[in-house]
Amino acid sequence: MSGREIRTMEEFAEAIGISRPTVSKYFNDPASVRKTTRDRIEAALEEHHYQPNIFAINQNRKATKCIGILVPYLSDPFFAEMVRLMERRCIDAGFWPVILSAHGEQHLENEALATMRSLRPTGALLAPLGRASDLKALERFARNVPTVVFDSNVPVGETFVGSNNFQSIPMIVDYLCRTGEPPCFMEMQPVNPNANKRRDAYIMAMEKLGYDPQVVRVEGSGWEFEQIGLELGGEMLSSGGFPSSTILCSNDRLAIGLIAAAFERGLRVGHGQGCALRVAGHDDHPLSRFTTPPLTTVSQDYMSIVNKSVATLFDLVESGERNQGNRTEILFDGKLILRSSA
Repeated sequence: MSGREIRTMEEFAEAIGISRPTVSKYFNDPASVRKTTRDRIEAALEEHHYQPNIFAINQNRKATKCIGILVPYLSDPFFAEMVRLMERRCIDAGFWPVILSAHGEQHLENEALATMRSLRPTGALLAPLGRASDLKALERFARNVPTVVFDSNVPVGETFVGSNNFQSIPMIVDYLCRTGEPPCFMEMQPVNPNANKRRDAYIMAMEKLGYDPQVVRVEGSGWEFEQIGLELGGEMLSSGGFPSSTILCSNDRLAIGLIAAAFERGLRVGHGQGCALRVAGHDDHPLSRFTTPPLTTVSQDYMSIVNKSVATLFDLVESGERNQGNRTEILFDGKLILRSSA
């Protein structure tokens, strides 16, 4: 076979004089073949520049080594960081992570689910769009694939892992009320269940402290949160539409846009003399410490959410048991992050 381009595993096995089943066994699990055989195969891979079709190998397995990861908007640094941590955990455990994004659109989320399903994954980690999701499509997927849902608590899969909004929002509301004018709450049209929970938690916390809740909703929708905060939040600043000089935003991305809008209007954000308003957010978005001024917020416990999501999925895969009908929810408390904006 000298001089021929090797295209298949059969041709590769014939060229190096090792049986096809042994070569296949090596690609499924290199440690499962003897070291001398492994060394021969790896030397031959280098010599012949052969690259096996991993997709085809996976399709022939009863249980693949593929883990699907789906998020609503991969360009958002929040989800990019979550995915980076999940990907690393999967790789370290010997799995092949496949990462897909819905780009904020239902039909793309459905296509991503179909693509993922075609790979016959061992399991999946899903952060659904939320309100825009096709619940039936998510349910069909989760019936066939062990699934852990994170961030957006859509009622599918075996387990949800996320943040305790009814702990984190009251914590920052209490801080803002103790240190200045009680906050109003700025939100946009909700895109996932977190938004509604945060509004409800704000109302509960304000009433518990003896203040009237003041919810301000701007009419923006979609996933361009910073643009909504900049444009529609800016319009509210110009019209005097905020009932308080302390503004708690539903998420950090809205707050980042609002801080930019204040800068455009010459309004100083922060504490002390000369400051026109305080702005706070939620999530500890990776860019929140780089705003001017840096954003006061509540951090989600990224590492705990990632570790628990991945560990829970691995337990499901290892046990082979599905606990559908007995879905569990695991929530992690947030931490107050004090910076100059509030």
